[in-house]
Amino acid sequence: MSKKVLIHSIVFSPDGVSTAYLYNDIAVKLKESGFVVTVLTTTPHYNVVNSEIIKQPLKRKAFGLFYESNFKGIKVKHVYQKKYKSTGLRLLGFINWHIISMILGLSEKNIRLILSPSPPLTIGFLNILIAKFKSAKVIYNVQEIYPDLLIKEGGLRSKFIITLLKWLERFVYNHSDAITTIDQVFYDTIVSRFKEKNKLHIIPNFVDTEIYHPLPKSKLNIDPFLFQETDALKLMYAGNIGHAQDWMTLIELANELKEESVEFFVVGEGAKRGFLEDEKKLKNLSKLHLIPYQPRDLMPSLIAFSDLQFIFMAPETEGHGFPSKTYTIMACAKPIMVCSGENTPIVNFLKGKNCACLITEKNLEKKVAEMAGIIRRTTKEELTQMGLNGYGYLSSNYSKEVITNRYVDLVDSLLQ
Repeated sequence: MSKKVLIHSIVFSPDGVSTAYLYNDIAVKLKESGFVVTVLTTTPHYNVVNSEIIKQPLKRKAFGLFYESNFKGIKVKHVYQKKYKSTGLRLLGFINWHIISMILGLSEKNIRLILSPSPPLTIGFLNILIAKFKSAKVIYNVQEIYPDLLIKEGGLRSKFIITLLKWLERFVYNHSDAITTIDQVFYDTIVSRFKEKNKLHIIPNFVDTEIYHPLPKSKLNIDPFLFQETDALKLMYAGNIGHAQDWMTLIELANELKEESVEFFVVGEGAKRGFLEDEKKLKNLSKLHLIPYQPRDLMPSLIAFSDLQFIFMAPETEGHGFPSKTYTIMACAKPIMVCSGENTPIVNFLKGKNCACLITEKNLEKKVAEMAGIIRRTTKEELTQMGLNGYGYLSSNYSKEVITNRYVDLVDSLLQ
């Protein structure tokens, strides 16, 4: 019997988000290692990149019940999904995705193993049901800790729903054959929720060093109108402008330094972009530049353009997620300014590596003063050395080749 793996993920190529890129690479590595790989996912809806859809066209199947595409020789089945503004429509779309995914999963022949990332928790539940019918193994990859994240954000208050989700979390953990998580903090947070603790493994995320690597300023491929070269110190964030980041800290820092030779670049789209636009106008922050989403292949150029990348984690979510852009920045040999609490995944990961400025202060005024002081006294030469420190560590330990091989080893061990 062929070794067939079903990757079941809410995002996959040609969707343009970090989890999709991560699982694109895992899928390719499994295929290269002799596995037959099929992917069950959604139509692009998180970050729609038209140029990627042109390269990977979706063909309508079963009167539009689902779509099919081909990613580097891997069959991908897409269930229609859209980012509706209406909560009701989002819920209906979510339910429809689960129903059609269940049908498509059950229709797949000879599945030996199912691999999925979180969120959502419910995808792990579906996989366990499909695996029972198919006599397959299940690996569930904890990228974010639910329902903890929803509770900390303050959006989930219903005791009934919290109880239900906590039961579902434990069910998925204890009925999967293996659980992977990306960090020791995550491991320590959830290990007590397991009956068999040896099911839980730490496999960190990784970066494709063929795509992300240091670039000299002479080879940048970016719009010179949007990214004008000046003598100012350039701080940058490129990614989703959402609720997981602490944007008020950025606004106050930009306001503190607005009369100095420092510029801020925020590149991307998201729910909090409007907030940044309003604050920029209100405080007359002419050196805060809000740039539209840029394609993934331009990311090394964007990072090379900057002197210092920044990641400011929102207090509500800082302990339950790890921004994958951390690896990307290090692979491009740039230093990072991080604002997050003590013993959070990103701080624990970067501590002691001399590649990041770590600010763990909670008080807004104090942390802004601390960051402003660091920016004023740190030279560009010192920042360059910090970037090189991170690059050396990342290349040796978190490359795509190193980490995807660990997934292959885990799959092999479960199927033997």
